Amino acid sequence: MLTLKGTLGIKEFYQIIFEQQDFQLDDSVLEIVEKSFNFLKEFSENKVIYGVNTGFGPMAQYKIKDSERNELQYNLIRSHASGTGNPIPPIYVKAAMVARLNTLSLGNSGIHKSAVMLMTELINRDITPLIFEHGSVGASGDLVQLAHLALVLIGEGEVFYQGSYQPTKEVFEKEQLTPISVELREGLALMNGTSVMTGIGLINTVFTRRLLDWAITSSAAINEIVKAYDDHLSFELNESKKHIGQREIAKKMREHLEDSQLTRKREHHLYSKNEDVSVFKEKVQEYYSLRCVPQILGPVLDTLNSVEKILIEEVNSANDNPIVDVERQHVYHGGNFHGDYVSLEMDKLKMVVAKLSMLSERQLNYLLNSRLNDMLPPFVNLGQLGLNFGMQGVQFTATSTTAENQMLSNPMYVHSIPNNNDNQDIVSMGTNSALITKKVIENAFEVVAIELITIVQAIEYLNVKDQVSSKTRKVYDEIRNIVPIFTKDVVMYPYVNKVKEYLINH
Repeated sequence: MLTLKGTLGIKEFYQIIFEQQDFQLDDSVLEIVEKSFNFLKEFSENKVIYGVNTGFGPMAQYKIKDSERNELQYNLIRSHASGTGNPIPPIYVKAAMVARLNTLSLGNSGIHKSAVMLMTELINRDITPLIFEHGSVGASGDLVQLAHLALVLIGEGEVFYQGSYQPTKEVFEKEQLTPISVELREGLALMNGTSVMTGIGLINTVFTRRLLDWAITSSAAINEIVKAYDDHLSFELNESKKHIGQREIAKKMREHLEDSQLTRKREHHLYSKNEDVSVFKEKVQEYYSLRCVPQILGPVLDTLNSVEKILIEEVNSANDNPIVDVERQHVYHGGNFHGDYVSLEMDKLKMVVAKLSMLSERQLNYLLNSRLNDMLPPFVNLGQLGLNFGMQGVQFTATSTTAENQMLSNPMYVHSIPNNNDNQDIVSMGTNSALITKKVIENAFEVVAIELITIVQAIEYLNVKDQVSSKTRKVYDEIRNIVPIFTKDVVMYPYVNKVKEYLINH
C-alpha cells in the first residue's frame, strides 16, 4: 500500500489511477490538516473570513450569522451541483479526486480531516462521483464540477459503483460509509480549486506519452518499409540542432531500426560519381512526413514534458481561497483557484497532438497513394484492383478525424467570458481545454490505428516481414493478432476500434 505524505509525483499518480493501488495518508498529513482546521476555526471567530462568515463571490458583502454558517456550506454545495452534458468517465473523475485530495492534504485549506479520510476511502474502493463535462469556467476553479464531488461527500448525488451510476446514499449504506458533516468551510474548500482540470490533464499526459511512442513506432516502420535513407535520423545531423526533443525522437527511431535489413545508407547509393545518370529514378530525399519526423515529433515530446511538469506543480499547490497559513498564523485572500496555468498547458498539448495526428495522416496518405510511394498498389489493396478497395474506406475516417483535431486545437485560454455578476471578469476555461484535449488525443489514436493497420498490410504485400527490424516485427505480430490478412473487402470499423483500444492500453 502506498503512503502519501503530501507530495504527489507522476509515478504515484499512475500507480493509483492506472494500477489501482490502494493508498493511505501518512499520520503527519492528517496532523497538518487538523492543525489547519483548528487554527482557522479559532482565527475566524472575531474576524471576517471569506467563505466562513460571508457569502460567496459577489455575495461576499453579506455577513453570515454564526448560527447559519453550516447551512451556508450546504447551500453552496447543493446550488452549484448544476453540471450538464455527458458524464466525465470515471477514470478522469478519480484522477480529479486524487488531485483534490492532495491539495487539501497540504494544510492550507482549513478543512476537517473527515473530508480527506472519506475521499481516501472512496478512491480506494473505486467509488467515483457523477460529474458532468459542462459547468466549469476554470475560475474560481472548477466550482460546479467539484460541487458534485462535495455533494457525494455529504451523502447526496450519485456515484459510479460496480459498473453503473447509483444513488450515493444506497452505496454508502452498502459500503458502511458515513457522510461528512460540515464543520467550518468544507463546502468552499472542496469546490474552490483546479483539481478537475488538473486530474484530467494528468491523464491526458499519460495517454499522450503512449500515443507518442506509437507515432514513433509507425514513423520508424514506414521509413523502413519504403527503404528510406537513414541519415536524416543520424546522431550527427540531429546533434547539430540543440532541441532535446528532436534528439530524443531521432535516437528512439535509430534504436527501433538498428537491426533492420531495409533502411539504406546514402553513401552506398548516392555518394559516388554516378556519371552515367542524368535523372535519378528513385528519390534523392524522402517526403517531409518521413524525413522530418524528429523535427515534428520533437516539439511534441518537449511540450509533453513541460506540460507534465506544470501539472505536477499544480497538483502539489494550494489552489483554493483563502489560503490558511498555520506557520504565520494568518489567512490570505487571493486567487490561487485561477486555472490559467492548466488551461494554457492543455492548449499547448492539444496543439501538438493535433500536429501528431496530421503527421500520421500524411504518412498514411503516402502509403495509400501509389503515385507517391511507387512501390505499393493503390490503397495498399491486396485484392483485385477495381473490384476491391483495400484501405480506401478508412482513409476517409482518418482524414475526417484529423480535420476535427485541427479545428479542436484552437485555444480555450483566450476565450474568457465574464460571469458571476462580473466578479469573475476574466477566467481560464481550463476544464474545457482539458476535456477538448482528451478528445483530440482519442482522435489521434484512431488515426494512428488506421496507419498501423495499413503498415502491416504493406509489409504483407511487400513480403518483408522477415527483413523488418525486430521491433517492427513485434508490432506486426501484435496488430496481426487483432486484424487478419484481408484480400477481399471486410467491414473495417470493428478492427479499427480494436486496434485503437489496444494502442490506448499498451
